[in-house]
Amino acid sequence: QVQLVESGGGLVQPGGSLRLSCAASGSIFSKNTMGWYRQAPGKQRELVTGITNSGSTNYADSVKGRFTISRDNAKNTVYLQMNSLKPEDTAVYYCNLDQKARSGVAYHYWGQGTQVTVSS
Repeated sequence: QVQLVESGGGLVQPGGSLRLSCAASGSIFSKNTMGWYRQAPGKQRELVTGITNSGSTNYADSVKGRFTISRDNAKNTVYLQMNSLKPEDTAVYYCNLDQKARSGVAYHYWGQGTQVTVSS
């Protein structure tokens, strides 16, 4: 089992910045992907960004150039630096960890979510 604990959400004005953190603990495999999803009211949860244990990243088009994901493998922690925030970035942000066992069984874990509100 894996536990994910997020921190860093809050209220920020448009154009401002926030940094989210997600610390993973438990049975973490050496190969995994960690990422951030978000869900706005009345909308489906969507992928924001992800990063593999080797550092490969991907971003949603809506956040490219504004958000940066990074990770510290020694601490099993992933970070999301969010700059130039817009009201449409308002959502609950969820940390995610995906990993696959040698048997081929895939495991997906979620954090409890942290609210990000962008408003003046």
